[in-house]
Amino acid sequence: MTIDPAYILALYVVAVVLFILSLRFMSDVKTSRWGGRSAALGMALGVVATLLAYQIQRVDLLVGAILIGFVVGTPIALRVATTALPQRTAISQAFGSLAVALVGAAEFYDYNTTANTFTLSVLSAEMILGFLTFAGSCIAFAKLQELIPGRPFVYPGKNFVSIAILIVAAAVGVVLVAEPSQTILLPIMAALALVFGFLLVMGIGGADMPTVIAILNAYTGMSAAALGFVLNNKLLIVAGSLDGSSGFVLALIMSQAMNRSFTNVLFGGVGAKVTKAAAGAVAAQARPVQSLGASDVATILENARSVVIVPGYGMAVAQAQHTIKEVGDLLQEKGIDVKYGIHPVAGRMPGHMNVLLAEANVPYDQLWEMEKINPMFPETDVAIVVGANDVTNPAARTKSDSPLYGMPIMNVDKAKTVIFIKRSMSPGFSGSDNELFYLPNTWMVFGDAKKVLSDLVAALKAT
Repeated sequence: MTIDPAYILALYVVAVVLFILSLRFMSDVKTSRWGGRSAALGMALGVVATLLAYQIQRVDLLVGAILIGFVVGTPIALRVATTALPQRTAISQAFGSLAVALVGAAEFYDYNTTANTFTLSVLSAEMILGFLTFAGSCIAFAKLQELIPGRPFVYPGKNFVSIAILIVAAAVGVVLVAEPSQTILLPIMAALALVFGFLLVMGIGGADMPTVIAILNAYTGMSAAALGFVLNNKLLIVAGSLDGSSGFVLALIMSQAMNRSFTNVLFGGVGAKVTKAAAGAVAAQARPVQSLGASDVATILENARSVVIVPGYGMAVAQAQHTIKEVGDLLQEKGIDVKYGIHPVAGRMPGHMNVLLAEANVPYDQLWEMEKINPMFPETDVAIVVGANDVTNPAARTKSDSPLYGMPIMNVDKAKTVIFIKRSMSPGFSGSDNELFYLPNTWMVFGDAKKVLSDLVAALKAT
């Protein structure tokens, strides 16, 4: 059956519109669910249109691939916790970039003797991007999943070696374009790209992995758009361009939120001198801190008029979003003003805290961005910090030798009282000891966030 190309183009246009709408919807917490639905529908239409546009040679392979995708993807979608979304994004991105690179390789082997120089150049570039993104995304997943240490792998001449490998890969690509019959060069180019991607992300600390994922996402989009030109697939060109540009913008926003540049994130090796928990223990012995129990915190809150709750990765790990919502509700019932302060890079990806709090049905109008909530802290009676370490560290404002220096933070230290809920005195991803712990207006509450907050709920109900 032959399908009128106009119908295929119409489906592609609808899919593109849905992709654009999904980005618009996901820019606002209130419409983010529609963003996901719009993107899913657009992808479904795109797949259907592509299947209709081409003559299928092996239906059995197509059905097998779809079944494998469902078997693997469904449990991931249903069972992966929201705390693991960054690493799930990384591994999905790895498969996407690998698919693009492998399709590019197949196209090269099929048409290397008949394709023009432009097509071969695009194929070489997209294969390099695809393979390096695959390797980098796999390392990002391993670091976020804590399968390998999150510290940067730093050695003398690290950046020189990495750049040299990329230059050699590009040079091999140029020779491959000039002499397409030398197909042996393709696996060499792919291997060099894989090595570069591996070394690039190995040299980046765990704290920067969310930004790295966004940058790699931009690479995936660019490689997909390039492949779209080769395949003459308009949807792939537009979808890849949207993916690449949105990843770039997201990485830019995150870098600005940390007062960092792309080059500093990719090649700075920030966090190499991670002190881990041992440094936190030494610091705790050398510098005393004030600690409280849940009942004492309840007493402080009873006398407050305004409370700002600042969530972080510690809340996500403990899956304490529902409990923290219960604390907020109890405080509001007592006539206390409650707001939630959200740092752009709290957690492990932008919007991480928003997603978790929305899951707990925290009203959208109680979620305040950093720029809006920071001026309110001097008038806030109590700031409750739940595992948000680096993004509340005053060293970002005062210590020029800190890896956090210059990063905009939540100004919780300016609140009249700070309650910091944390398992231990260990530093955050940056490896920096948090100066907030030792301020006279800070009280530490040690323990699992969910357990501490549950005890706090019980104490508030008892008062």
